[in-house]
Amino acid sequence: MRQYIRNTLLLSSTLSLCLWAVPAYAQQDLAEEDYEEDYEGDGAIVFSDPIRPEVITVLGSGLVGRVYENNRALTIIGADEINQIQTPDITQILERAPGVTTTRNGPIGGFTSVRVRGSTSDQALVLIDGIRVNDPSAPGAGFDFANVQTGNITKVEILRGANSIIWGSNAIGGVIVLDTRGSRDTASFTGEGGSFGTINLSGSVRPDIADGLDVNISGGYFDNDGFSSFADGTEADGFRQNYLNGRIGYNVADSVNVFAQGRFATSRLDIDGFPAPAFAFADTDEFQETQQFSASAGVEYFGDNLELRALYSIADIDRDNFNPAFGDDVSFFAEGRNERIELRGELQPVNNVTLFFGLENEETRFETGPFGTAADSGIDSAYGLLRYNDNLINISAGLRVDDHEQFGSQVTFGADASIALDDDWKLVGAYQEGFRAPSLFQLLSDFGNTNLQPETSQSFEVGIQYNDRNSVYPIGGSVTLFTRDTDNQIDFISCFGVTDAICDNRPFGTFDNILSTRAQGVEADLSVQPTDTFIARIAYSYIDTENRSVGSANVGNVLARQPDNVLTLSADWTPELAGKPVNLGGDVRLVSDSFDNAANSVRLDGFAVVRLRASYDITDNIQIYGRVENLFDAQYQTVSGFGTPGMSAFGGVRVTL
Repeated sequence: MRQYIRNTLLLSSTLSLCLWAVPAYAQQDLAEEDYEEDYEGDGAIVFSDPIRPEVITVLGSGLVGRVYENNRALTIIGADEINQIQTPDITQILERAPGVTTTRNGPIGGFTSVRVRGSTSDQALVLIDGIRVNDPSAPGAGFDFANVQTGNITKVEILRGANSIIWGSNAIGGVIVLDTRGSRDTASFTGEGGSFGTINLSGSVRPDIADGLDVNISGGYFDNDGFSSFADGTEADGFRQNYLNGRIGYNVADSVNVFAQGRFATSRLDIDGFPAPAFAFADTDEFQETQQFSASAGVEYFGDNLELRALYSIADIDRDNFNPAFGDDVSFFAEGRNERIELRGELQPVNNVTLFFGLENEETRFETGPFGTAADSGIDSAYGLLRYNDNLINISAGLRVDDHEQFGSQVTFGADASIALDDDWKLVGAYQEGFRAPSLFQLLSDFGNTNLQPETSQSFEVGIQYNDRNSVYPIGGSVTLFTRDTDNQIDFISCFGVTDAICDNRPFGTFDNILSTRAQGVEADLSVQPTDTFIARIAYSYIDTENRSVGSANVGNVLARQPDNVLTLSADWTPELAGKPVNLGGDVRLVSDSFDNAANSVRLDGFAVVRLRASYDITDNIQIYGRVENLFDAQYQTVSGFGTPGMSAFGGVRVTL
């Protein structure tokens, strides 16, 4: 099957007039150009109904679509809202979606995990500009959000719940997509400074060179002295990052668009460790250097009843750890690489019926050291999703087949539906299966187990929606009930003193399919805008998690680092002062108690963090702003033993042309 899919991909790519292709998420140019005159900003497009602006999304089908056609729990946060929040911390953006919790090992730059609906951080698929950036060299192939600053992020999409039909492995908990394509301004620049010696600079240019040609270059620099990662430490652990994004697209014909893009980021992070002789967590002089590179290029075709997009993408991450206590040599390194060829299509054979289909080939490899463990693997996939959509009913169902070099084939099914009650209200429901292929580290490292099977999940959700959070209506929101059972969840097992066959040649431990878990709960998302100058948003989730592994000492326990109740409140008021807008706003983040470990023996106390912000447009092109983080200096931890920031203040200026 793998060779068949490879040959089919090559043939299809040739017929599509391409060898390289557009990433699914960044392939919006031609579709958005069609609606350029009605572009409202913040991702919104006005279609035939001048009252209802719709937000562009790709998460439902993998191709450009409109939010009102989506039947799933989806949150989209656009450029205007991101700028309003001001922060360089991506977690503060993601936490505006219900069902999302985050943890960080110390100051900004420290390892940052994002969990969706009670899943692990490894069970969320992450894309930046359409490129999968999950790290093949990480133990669970998760993504470290510490390596993303918001300086050039212009849109965030968060799909809560599995969508493995379209997105395949890692999408058990959800899919998170970040867009760095740049604003529609010709040029923009932001500079800020503040507590912890912070310097945060970012900018972008999008020159108008020629008709049909779109060029965007953006980048930034972030430097922060930080504070001690070790909660009881005194030595500050800083973080520094440089990043650069570039893309070029060209409409070679009315129905054909080609482009190429890339992203490069380097960072240096001070970390704390476990020094001799106590080997207990403490201040150290250790640091980590990271390089990230991702790129894609391609072509897309838009016909009357057919769309085709073929693409090639690559994502590469290199991490080197240094411990000055043992000299200048690298003490540990990890290198991961992911290469993909994809063909996605959308066919409308008759009115109201659409077939979404795709073929994919993925090759991954990793190497860790200092002793040079290396391995590679591949997975080939094919899927089809059939959708019927009219003014009343929207229903989709599909299948996906994945063929993995190590564990064989996996078949995944999913279906969702919605019924419009009137112009505003909609009932939605879905059954989705998800899976996560074992990571290369879990399969083939010195701790690996080649007998691992993929994690699988079955989830149900039902909800009611009233408009959406980005609507111009005074009120928009949704309430969703969900449940997810996950089987064969992979966990690390110790081999100290164990004589079982699974521990042969694995004296320190290995991985095994030993966990069964359940996560269920309710999400509520509400946006209220009674006037043009005031908006308030609420994102709440109650998530009940349980370890259901029969025979485990932890059966019945709450899953680690998963609070039951999480609430984010935000409000912004924008009156005028001397004819120019002033924005006054703030957020409150409330998180209940949780446990740091699977045994539920280490408790993490709940906390409340308050943030205030203000901005003023000096001219049409110049804005000054400032914010206070953790206004009441709350003392809390999201990971046991790691510090969190106290009260801090920042200010800056934003220039747009």
